[in-house]
Parts: sequence; C-alpha cells; structure tokens
Amino acid sequence: MVTFSHDDAGTPESTWADAGIGQLPGLAAGVVPGDGERLIVLAAHPDDESLGAAGLIHSALHSGATVEVVICSAGEASHPRSPTYTPTQLAALRRGELDTALGRLREGAPDPRRLSWCHLGLPDGDLAANAGALDEALAAVVDGPADGPSARPSTGRTVIAAPYRLDAHADHDAVGSAAARLATRKQLGLLEFPIWYWHWGTPERTEWREWQTLRLDASAREAKRAALGAHRSQILPLSSAPGDEVLLSGAFQRHFLRPTETFRWTAPAPRDSTSAARIFDDLYRRRPDPWDYLGSAYEHRKRAVTLASLPRPRYDFAIEAGCSIGVLTSALAERCSHVLGIDASQVAIDAASDRVRLAENVGLLRADLPAGWPQQDPGTVDLVVLSEIGYFLSRDECRTLLDVVSRTLCPGGDLLLCHWLHPIDGWELDGSQVHDIARSLGWKRMVDHREEDFLLEVLRAPGGSGG
Repeated sequence: MVTFSHDDAGTPESTWADAGIGQLPGLAAGVVPGDGERLIVLAAHPDDESLGAAGLIHSALHSGATVEVVICSAGEASHPRSPTYTPTQLAALRRGELDTALGRLREGAPDPRRLSWCHLGLPDGDLAANAGALDEALAAVVDGPADGPSARPSTGRTVIAAPYRLDAHADHDAVGSAAARLATRKQLGLLEFPIWYWHWGTPERTEWREWQTLRLDASAREAKRAALGAHRSQILPLSSAPGDEVLLSGAFQRHFLRPTETFRWTAPAPRDSTSAARIFDDLYRRRPDPWDYLGSAYEHRKRAVTLASLPRPRYDFAIEAGCSIGVLTSALAERCSHVLGIDASQVAIDAASDRVRLAENVGLLRADLPAGWPQQDPGTVDLVVLSEIGYFLSRDECRTLLDVVSRTLCPGGDLLLCHWLHPIDGWELDGSQVHDIARSLGWKRMVDHREEDFLLEVLRAPGGSGG
C-alpha cells in the first residue's frame, strides 16, 4: 500500500521531464468530446478538476461539447487543525473558489452556458465508506437531466473524466473506482487523471508509460493557470498560524503547469462471459503466453504462494476455473487425485492440453462460465480454484458462479480465490470487488494473503470435519 504526506519532498517535476513525460503519445482524435457530445468531470474535492482536467474542460468546451463538473465533497477536511476556519467555513470557502475557477474556464467559450457544475455534498475524507451513495448519485448525473443548454445531448457520446483510481489518496481512489464502475456499466469512455501520483510515484514505475496526453494550446494553458490560482486555500497558507499551512506546494503545482495533461484512457467496451471466448482467443493467438506465466518472476511467486496457501496437503477432486495454458493446472495435479481445468478460450485449452498431456489425472473443458459449469453431483468437489477470472464476468455472473460453486463443493471443501488488485480495463469488476462478493457467502476464511499486486483468500464451505 502506498502512503505519503503532502509535505513530503516528493518527486520533482524535473525528474518526470527527464524520464520523458513530455514524449508520451497524444490522445487519439475524437477522444475529447466535441460538438453535440458530453464530458462529465468528477472531482473528489474542489481543485481536483483544475489540477487534473482544466485543459480538458477548456478544450471540450471550445469544441462545442457540454461539460458538467461533479464535486463529490466540499473539501471541508483539508485543514483539520486550522484555528481560523471551521469545517463548515472551509466548505463554503472552497465552494466559492470552485465557482471562481470554473468561471474562469468559461471565459471566452463559444457558449459559456455549456459548462455547469454541481455538488454532491458527501463527506470529505470518507468517500470510500459512501460508495453506494456515490454510485447512485453519479448514475443519476449520467442519466439526466434531458433538457436545457447544459443538459445531456439527445444524441452523441458521453465521456467521463475522474481522478486516477490508484492515485493513493483514499477519496481520489474512491471516485476513480466509482467512475470506472459507471463507465463499464453505461459503456462510456473513461479518462483518468493522476494527481498525487506525480508526488509519490517515480519514473521507475511502469504504468505511466501506457498513458496519453492532451496538448494544451496557449489559451488552454492560461485558462488552467487562472483556474488553479482561484483555489487560494490550497495553494497559499490560510494564515500564519500552525494548522493553516499551505497544502499544495509550489513544487507540487509544477506538475500541473506542463504544456500537456496526462490521462489513462479506457475506451468503452461492454464485456462479460459472452465476449470472453472471442477476446481471449484473439489474445492467445497474438501472444501464446500473454501474462508470461512461464517467465515472469511475479507469476512464479504468485503460483508458489497459491500452492503454499492450500490448507490441505492433498485433495480428491479440484476444479480450476480460468486454467489458461495449464501452468497452475500442472502444479495442482501433483496435489490432487483429479483436476478439471476450464477456460473460455479454445486456443488456451489447446495449449494446456499439450502441457498436461502426460498427466492422466487432468481433464480440460472449454466453457463459458457460469453457464458452462460442468454437471457435477452436489458435494463431489473438495477444491475450487478461481484465479484471475472473477473480473472477466459481470457482477451478476460472478454471483451466479459462486452460487454454483457453493452447490458443487462438498461440506468443508475449499474455495481459493486469487486476483490482481490493479485496474481491469473494460470489465465491470476489479479484484477487490470479486473478493467482496465471495465474502458475502459468509464462509470461514482460512487464508487471507494480500500483497501490493494481488489478493489471495481461501474460504471453507460450511460443514464437514474441517468446517
């Protein structure tokens, strides 16, 4: 887990420049909404929209798009030890600063009325605990209203922009994750803008090299500078008293004075089990070992942790859902009397068949889950492995699969789940959500292992000598 403080020294902007942040490719033509289209910008607090997306707002507005800014909290917790302002006073101050900032972004626009904003009034610092209310409110914004100069166009696409869901600020992560869920559910494009990532991250990380940029012309850069300047409570001290110190230092602000804004772009892609076979067949044809199961030190370690986490030395009958090319399947065969590997991709199943051809206790099945779950008498399986598969299902499909698993496992049988914890483009769920759904079964948790990159849990079905 990443931890940081705003008053840490942080990574200098010059370090990012030397690493090539300015050479990232530009967003493809048509990504930024234009005439007759709609941009919805989500901000956890007033100033997020100016730091990460003021140039985007300016560009979309000047291209004829309708732009709506949604502020999830008023930022009332920015100075918790301030002797000068109460949280209520800070909320009012920051709302006023937001009005000024967005007013400056309206200046010179062909139709200033096309930029509007609203406040959700959720608690600053506690957005993750209000995820349900956040999801509901954001869905309502996307779905309406249907008239007025700043309303959703009756035709044309909608793009959502939001803080990067792994920005390592709890509120930013909550809003970014909510935006990702909404974009997947509504089949919308998603632009994620990093904010604190530039402070705690370093160029040695790799994800930023896959991001893209929006180049800002002179008017967009000036508009962004003016918008940032409006958030005086964040870029200047509230007073000289302890507790009123500046939050966004000059060094931090330099990350947002670049001639570009940086985004992680996810194109709309409705996906569930019905599209998995086509998607993964194409992937395996292009790259026979797409996740580098055979060569990656990470995959070797994760596999070792998986096998070491099995609570029992031996199992009678195991089902591995999402067996891919059969690398883990082969290892499970040494711990089980019989293993059935299942995958949506026939190309992967063919590769797995070659890998396990000498193992007489391994069977393979090409199936779309959950509908294609093999017919088994209830209680005849004592181990089910769901590794890196849950987020390739819709939420309803994931619940259905777990329901089928619960009927298949014998009393006291084990369900092992292992999932990547980073964003999963184009799918409804992420790894944490898959495990949340599994925990709703209410089963005893035998193993709980979390690393920066993955989460592994073993849940035991009720009953049996071990349940």
